[in-house]
Amino acid sequence: MEPAILLKKQLFALMKEKAYHEGEIKLASGKTSHYYIDARAVTLSAQGAYLVGHIVFDMVHELKVNAAGGPTLGADPIVGALALVSFENNFPINTFLIRKNPKSHGRMLQVEGPALQVGADVVLLDDVATTGGSLVDAIEVLKKMNVSARRAIVIVDREEGARENLAKLGCELSSIFKASDFFSEKYKKPSV
Repeated sequence: MEPAILLKKQLFALMKEKAYHEGEIKLASGKTSHYYIDARAVTLSAQGAYLVGHIVFDMVHELKVNAAGGPTLGADPIVGALALVSFENNFPINTFLIRKNPKSHGRMLQVEGPALQVGADVVLLDDVATTGGSLVDAIEVLKKMNVSARRAIVIVDREEGARENLAKLGCELSSIFKASDFFSEKYKKPSV
């Protein structure tokens, strides 16, 4: 496997080319932004899945958690890549996905994947965090199951409150990149 720093450089270049777009766009929150990060354009590609899987595995495997997962749809390709890479490295990490609402048929589950045990400690994964709303919702679902998430990992933190909102719930946010890493000179703020 390639060194972690090289993997991050490759992922950054791929994200900059395929996922980062400048120009006015309306976000799910209803706010308008001067940029958009479509991480699934990368995480659902073969190269992106490889890079994200290895980088996230490096971040997760030393945390001593019972499983890793997150809200569907952003976490879907990340958890798949992580499960594969963890198995290849003889350190299997079970993964899970959290639906917005419980399924209306079958076992009517809201959390899919190998069953999480009461008292389990998990790490949450997502592609991009703005205010952290999806991750906050995921924490609430897990709390009802007596499962704790004290750490969340995202590919990109948009730096718009997610870190602070998660901290209020006792969950630390780590990111591979910050949105400002991608900004063109037009949008960079001068240092103070």
